[in-house]
Amino acid sequence: MVVLVTGANGQLGQAIQHIAKSYLNLNFVFCNSTDLDISNKENCQAVFHKIKPDFCINAAAYTAVDKAESEQDKAELINVIGAKNLAETCNEFDTKLIHISTDFVFDGSNDKPYSETDIPNPKGVYGQTKLDGEKVIQAVFSKYYIIRTSWVYSLFGNNFMKTMLRLASERTSLSVVNDQMGTPTNAVDLAEALVQIILNNNQQPTANHFGTYHFSNEGQCSWYDFAKKIFEINNINIDLKAIPTSEFPTPAQRPKYSVLDKSKIKSTFGLPIKTWEESLKSIKI
Repeated sequence: MVVLVTGANGQLGQAIQHIAKSYLNLNFVFCNSTDLDISNKENCQAVFHKIKPDFCINAAAYTAVDKAESEQDKAELINVIGAKNLAETCNEFDTKLIHISTDFVFDGSNDKPYSETDIPNPKGVYGQTKLDGEKVIQAVFSKYYIIRTSWVYSLFGNNFMKTMLRLASERTSLSVVNDQMGTPTNAVDLAEALVQIILNNNQQPTANHFGTYHFSNEGQCSWYDFAKKIFEINNINIDLKAIPTSEFPTPAQRPKYSVLDKSKIKSTFGLPIKTWEESLKSIKI
């Protein structure tokens, strides 16, 4: 089975490369933006014609949340037009699509974990473009898995964990917001979940499990809690201060609460999901 992965140089793309060697029955083909420009429909068709993938994991995305506020065209080009191009190409080549989306499609007004049936209401350009990307995929064809995730981190790419560790090497004190609640997601855990979806589909090709799912690690915390645990696990002594969002203004407004309900993905695919603390311990620097 051939699995095409876009955004190979991104955090999730690298996490999938990290685990690919454990799945010898899957032939992964990794494409970075030079190999496959998802904003170019003809390029998508040419690559699909050559590779003939059974599955496409779209790990390519514009994820600069704050820059998106001033670069809406760039965000839309990748997150909306790119998603549409891939969906149309997948439909043309009868390829199943796994598309990664985000907790930022929600406005954060919930007081309980968001399920797939909750109504999205993005508060910024990034979240809106990701939601629009979901919609264009749903409008094009039915053989898709849209996976919304949150607070992704790993040893790869740019992420909160690596930023905290870098800042701790440069400073003696840090201030981190404690009034935004969500769930950190280890990119390798997410990559494993995507592979399990592919394997499940291969074993049950007639089962119609297509649709939208939520995946993150289990539990919830604030960014302050996340930072505190990062330093604790890595035995870093630093003066860490908890501050409200009002003391750390950013161009994009973040959801105050974006914990995702994983009931659907767990029951459909029988996925075991680690707590965020347990998973964070597994990649001690």
